[in-house]
Amino acid sequence: MACELVGIASTPFTLAGIPTWYQALNKPLFSPPNWIFGPVWTILYFLMGVSAFLVWEKGLRARGVKIALYYFLAQLILNFVWSLLFFGLHSPILAFLDIVGLWILIVLTIIKFFAISRVASYLLLPYILWVSFAAVLNFVIVILN
Repeated sequence: MACELVGIASTPFTLAGIPTWYQALNKPLFSPPNWIFGPVWTILYFLMGVSAFLVWEKGLRARGVKIALYYFLAQLILNFVWSLLFFGLHSPILAFLDIVGLWILIVLTIIKFFAISRVASYLLLPYILWVSFAAVLNFVIVILN
């Protein structure tokens, strides 16, 4: 539920920016339609939550679990901050810097989770793929604007 709550908490920034500021931006041809983001993120937050649960259920005293969950929490915070920077502050440049850090933390989280639960790490693969795409999209938006 915590992952879905992060998505819900970032929604006001996103919804306020899409019909006005975001709509006016120059975007690349490969930019997906706006309606796709909600369903994709809902699924990704669900997968992230299941992934974190699989690691958490191993017990906080188990080797590496706390550290892995700290990485997970750090990437979740950067995930939220991206929406604030991009849609809230209308700053694609700051959002791009954030998404680079987010990407790195997701990769580190996948590595940490792999040592604890391979399934948990595999559940994060769609997330890193989507964030990779989002990073490219964010970068091109910076260039075009």
